[in-house]
This record gives sequence, C-alpha cells and structure tokens, in this order.
Amino acid sequence: MGKPTGFMEYKRKIAEDIDPLVRIHNWGEFHHHLPQEKQQVQGARCMDCGTPFCQTGILINGMASGCPINNLIPEWNDLIYRGQWKEALQRLHKTNNFPEFTGRVCPAPCEASCTVAIHDPAVTIKSNECAIIDRGWQEGWVVPHFHKQRTGKKVAVVGSGPAGLSCADQLNHAGHQVDVYERADRIGGLLMYGIPNMKLDKNVVQRRLDLMTAEGVAFKTGVEIDKNISSQELVDCYDAVVLCCGATKPRDLPIEGRNLKGVHFAMEFLSSNTKSLLDSGHKDGNYISAKGKDVMIIGGGDTGTDCVGTAIRHGCKSVVQLEIMDMPPLFRAPDNPWPQWPKTLKVDYGQEEAKALFGKDPREFGITAKKFVGDDTAHLKEVHTIQIEWKKDANGRFGPVEIPGTEKVWPCQLVLLAMGFLGPEDTVITQLGLERDVRSNVKADHGKFLTSVPKVFAAGDMRRGQSLVVWAINEGRGAARECDRFLRGKTNLK
Repeated sequence: MGKPTGFMEYKRKIAEDIDPLVRIHNWGEFHHHLPQEKQQVQGARCMDCGTPFCQTGILINGMASGCPINNLIPEWNDLIYRGQWKEALQRLHKTNNFPEFTGRVCPAPCEASCTVAIHDPAVTIKSNECAIIDRGWQEGWVVPHFHKQRTGKKVAVVGSGPAGLSCADQLNHAGHQVDVYERADRIGGLLMYGIPNMKLDKNVVQRRLDLMTAEGVAFKTGVEIDKNISSQELVDCYDAVVLCCGATKPRDLPIEGRNLKGVHFAMEFLSSNTKSLLDSGHKDGNYISAKGKDVMIIGGGDTGTDCVGTAIRHGCKSVVQLEIMDMPPLFRAPDNPWPQWPKTLKVDYGQEEAKALFGKDPREFGITAKKFVGDDTAHLKEVHTIQIEWKKDANGRFGPVEIPGTEKVWPCQLVLLAMGFLGPEDTVITQLGLERDVRSNVKADHGKFLTSVPKVFAAGDMRRGQSLVVWAINEGRGAARECDRFLRGKTNLK
C-alpha cells in the first residue's frame, strides 16, 4: 500500500492547472498530470493504514465518507508507486466502469476520509485515478472485450447518464443484449450536456461510448418514452427494463418577476451552451448567452460553479453567486470530524476564475433574492435581495429570517437558477403506475432496485434523488447485478 513511510517523506503535490486568465478564453480542459515518476511518488504517500476508510463508501450524517463504488484505492496506489500502471488499470476497472469521468468530476469523498488527511494533506487519490485511466487510453490498454456467449435476454435501459451507462455496461458484460434509450440527440445525459466541456471534455465521453458500442451495447438517441415509444411497449418487448432517467425536475424560485425574460434554470443555460458548442462551435447562436451581461447565479453548488465558469467564457460583464446558507468555516468544526465529508469553504474552478478576472470571489453568503424587476419590454434589469440569518423557530427547527435594512438592488440581465432538483419527471412513473417514496422518487430498495412493477428496475438519481456521478455509477452497477439475478437466477456481477 504505497511506501509505509511515504506520507512522512513526500509532500502532496498535484499538477498546476492552466492559468485562469488563459483558460477562460477557450472550452478545453485545464487540468494537467504530473510527470509519471512524480505521480508514482504520490502513490507512495498511501500509507499502510490498516483500515482504508478511503474505499469504504459509507454514509455518515447523510454524506458520503469514502468511495461509494468501493474503489480498491490502496491497491492501485501501491501499483503505480511500483510502476505497474497496467495492473493498476486492471484493479481500477474492477470497481469503476468510467474512471475517466470520476477522475475529472468527482468531489473525491475518498480524499476526505484518507487516513493521512487526519493531520496532513490527503493522498492525491483523484489525480492518481485520472492518471491511471488516461495512461491506459494513451497506451492502448483500454480495448473492447467481446462476448462469445449471449444469454438471449434483452434489457432496455432508459437514460444514458452515468447510472444508465454503468448499468448497460455491466449487463452487456453479463451477456445480455442491451438497448439504451436517450431522448437527447447525443448519448451521455448529464455527462454530455450537464457538465461543461472544460470540466469534462466530450471527446473523453465519446471514446467510452464508442468502446461500449464496439462491445455490443445499442444506443438509441432522440427517443422519448411515451412520445416515440410507450412505457408499456418497453415492458412488453423486453425481458427487463431499468429506469435511469435522473432527477431532472429543477427547483424553482416563485418570486415576483419570475416570468421575466432573462430568468432561466441553470440546466437550460448549461445544456444549450454545450450543444451549441458541439454542433457549431457556438456559431449557430442556439444558446443562452451571458456576453456583456451582469449575471446572477442563485445556488452555491457544483451546478452554480459551472454556470460561473460558462458565463465568464461567454464574456459576461460581471458575475455574482448567491448562497442562502452562511459561509462555511475554513476548517472542520468540532461536530464535523474526520472521516466525515468536511463542510468547509472550498474554492472551485469557477470562483477561482471569477476572482482572477474580477478581483473577488463571486459568492455572497447568507442572502436571498426577493424579487426580479424588468424594463418596459419585460426583460430583466435588476434583482432585489436581502440578507438572512438562520434561527430556530418555535418548534426548534432552523429557518431563514430576513435582516431588516440589508436590502440591496443588483443590476442584472441574466439570472440562472441553480438550486438543485426536486426529483424525477412524472411521465414514465405515471404511465407505468410506479410507487414513489416520500420525496417523489421511484420507490425501490437500495440493494434490490426492483420497483413496484414486475421486471422494472430503477437506479441513480431517479431512485435516490440528486446525487454525485460516483453514486450514480454505484446505483447503475447495483441495478445491473439485481437485473442479471432476476434474468438468470444467479449473477457474477459485483
């Protein structure tokens, strides 16, 4: 597991990113890898800690602690330390269908629970993972695996995000014929249109899709369930159906002026931007542009950060990001000990770019929008806000309370609502009569994934609610395992 004393001998080091003021002028990825020998030194920092919390993947206080797909992290850290990169790739692929995705977009709960991180900077698990898979592609080690024996069973997977893709990949490896249905014009779901290109290059996504196609997975784009094909038809024509449609119903902000031109959901902004980029390099103009505008993003999560980075690349005049919660502490609070996910202030790439360009972090904490105001043509021109503080009500529950005298008016021509998602869309659920849980998600027990309708399974955000890409992969793999067991009476899938 690395070098027993490596964490004492070597400092954490990751490759320097492309300078913010340089990278904002293009849509390319901006992360680099360390030279091979230096990356191997980072593998040496993985200590023989006895209990590798990094790969446990458990929930503590509702947040992931360790890797949700139980990556064999100490094993492949040790292998790259020893220069056995191909063997490291083999170990990585045992638990992760798409390490090139998680190595780029995962927030790395593994690093948060790394034993080294109790007192020192964590092992560079995420960059080690990305270096392994990128070298695997570069060396030609990632090749199609063909299956001589087929079971004769057919499975429909609805949705081609990370849950759907991992499910399809696993079922195909088990020998089933898998058809993946996607309503968009490209496969990938969130990976293709929800995450900007500078964070996850779409060529990286496409090469994996090409590999899956070569291995026998059939992708059907532009097919919307209950519009181009009925839900019942899928159930009737396939031996099993796995629903991985995501939690795509966005949380709205129903305040005065919501219907003004210039107020959009974040995913409208992000998906139209990436589609236009891929279709024409933005020449077709079929996207919501932030160029020359004062932009306000309401929501402080990853989606909000992606909106910041995208708006800056459009050439916005200014950008501000509102967060209703208080600013997190710089260090772990006493009630947030290791190995919990650290609820501390993090500066992501979007905030880094805004600070470099405009001189300050774009985030404003403890604040909420009160109303949107438009001009004579019903276009947004300003946003009225007020500061809030969190107090307990009569029932002891915390809630936001407005602070009088803190009202502010912001010039603004584009608002992007990035406040999360409420759950899956209703169409397929209603048509099939699927039972829901209390949060409106499809009801299917984790570990079983079977819905209230026979031979229909559900996985990913559609079942668990909005979550991380790595949790979606966990769900897709689990649903594939149980679907395979349903079809064959047994399973070898993990």
